[in-house]
Amino acid sequence: MYVSPEDLLANSGNAAWMLVAASLVLLMTPGLAFFYGGMSQQKSVLNMMMMSFGSMFVVAIIYVLWGWSMSYGTENIGGIFANPFEFFGLKDSITDADGNFIAGAWGYANVIDIAFQVTFAIITVALISGSIAGRVKYGTWLAFAGIWVTLAYFPLAHMVWGGGLLSGSEDGLAAKLFGTTDDGEGGLVASVAPIDFAGGTVVHINAGMAGLVLALIVGKRAGFGRVAFRPHNLPFVMLGAALLWFGWFGFNGGSAFAADGVAGLAWVNTTTATAAAIAGWLVVERIRDGKATSLGAASGIVAGLVAITPAAGALTPIGSIFLGAIAGVLSALAVGLKFKFGYDDSLDVVGVHLVAGLWGTVAIGFFGSETGLFYGGDYKQLVVQIVIALVALIFTGIITTVIAFALKPIGWRVSKEDEAKGIDEAEHAETAYDFA
Repeated sequence: MYVSPEDLLANSGNAAWMLVAASLVLLMTPGLAFFYGGMSQQKSVLNMMMMSFGSMFVVAIIYVLWGWSMSYGTENIGGIFANPFEFFGLKDSITDADGNFIAGAWGYANVIDIAFQVTFAIITVALISGSIAGRVKYGTWLAFAGIWVTLAYFPLAHMVWGGGLLSGSEDGLAAKLFGTTDDGEGGLVASVAPIDFAGGTVVHINAGMAGLVLALIVGKRAGFGRVAFRPHNLPFVMLGAALLWFGWFGFNGGSAFAADGVAGLAWVNTTTATAAAIAGWLVVERIRDGKATSLGAASGIVAGLVAITPAAGALTPIGSIFLGAIAGVLSALAVGLKFKFGYDDSLDVVGVHLVAGLWGTVAIGFFGSETGLFYGGDYKQLVVQIVIALVALIFTGIITTVIAFALKPIGWRVSKEDEAKGIDEAEHAETAYDFA
């Protein structure tokens, strides 16, 4: 089916919004580079930022080649991924044999949806890098990025959003748990469908679990537990958090796939949850440490954004406030777990993305305005949300472990001398700051 001029005109507002949303999400990865770069040590800031930019160029190329096909192809393979060769190189995905643009599922040109989806894959890979800051070879990171996005991200995107095991399809786990109902078009769907509006499982649980696995396998930075690894540039951190918040309106609002009321609801929920998470984080800091910090505010922003991501279209603004406040508290407490359990998650990918991502995904079972327990629903939505979160955790944990060990022969760590001297100079022959 191609997009007629009439359809293009009728859907031009939605198409314009989705192109803007895609651009906003793409901006999030350079924003993340500032956020992570500011949190890093002075001698490793460039390497940290380059890991985000490396994710951009590696994933963007791979997505065009086989990523779109693996995620959203029609040839479902075991409910886990789609045939990577069906739309290889975006064949039969942009124009038909006559040169007409092919219509996507949302009524505008399919290529616009491709543009939107590639930005999600890019930011997900970049998020992982914060867990291994300051000690990893750049070449190994790039190799990991390409393999991980192929074996972990694309399959999970297919499972959740492409009609696979974690979707609301009649063959998914939710349908096996609580049965199916007629979709009104002659087909069947899960009676209680999983809800992941914009990527609680696909993006944040996925990246957070991968970050935990890498932190354990790659090992600790020299001096972890004895040296205070303070952020070298807090204005960078604040700038990065601001760019992430701005870009996140494309992330969540764009996941409505139209310029409509659902997008507006996602915008309002994203704002309120994030604001509440800042407050929750700062309250914890004030009680625990006696001071409310700029780093805490910036981290609270990200925790709130992460938590509302899967729920942005399923909650009321009041429910979003509760969800965000709890996310801020949980993440503020969780970032200290690395010292208790001895894993060096350098920039708190686990404490923020994994914890807030899990909370946001599961919390839909409580706060969902249509099916949540606090809004008159029964236990079924909560069970479905817990199941998809656990399956995502297990899947990503296994895949990331295999990849991490497979890359060990080429070497993960820079030498002790290079780590001490500074990974920027060792890996990139540059320094961020020149002092007289």
